[in-house]
Amino acid sequence: MRTDRKSFIAGLGAAGILGLGLYVAVPAIADSPSPSPTAKPSEKGGDRPFRDGPRRVRPGLHGPGEHGFGRGGGRGVHGEATVRDGDGFRLVTFQRGEITALSSTTLTVKSADGTSWTWTANGDTKIREDRKDVALKDLAKNDEVRIAGERSGDTRTAKLVRVRD
Repeated sequence: MRTDRKSFIAGLGAAGILGLGLYVAVPAIADSPSPSPTAKPSEKGGDRPFRDGPRRVRPGLHGPGEHGFGRGGGRGVHGEATVRDGDGFRLVTFQRGEITALSSTTLTVKSADGTSWTWTANGDTKIREDRKDVALKDLAKNDEVRIAGERSGDTRTAKLVRVRD
């Protein structure tokens, strides 16, 4: 069966129009803002902000950062993820940076990219330095830390704070 010239040109024209449409539409879709997550933290797993945390990561899979949260490396400086927790969802967050302000219940951390988040610490917050438990009052301004916790609304609650060794 022979393809005539008009059919061939029509096919090329249709492919060109489709390609042009994709060329214009894909960047426009990628630039549109994504909706804010509406997940609310649940009470389940409250002491483990990353349910399948860094100690349970299988080879080839990684948690926050390249090598998992808190294991000497990684490139992630801050982020959030909505995770399934039983019948509900939790919004887990992490940040790596320098302490810029401290109070008896909060710490403000600034990441390398300039993002500054204030975290609330409570009785469930575990703070570690040199492989030992320490208190919030033992931290100091300019300490390099890694924090993991949950966010509900505008409040970030720290579950784990690790001072960089």
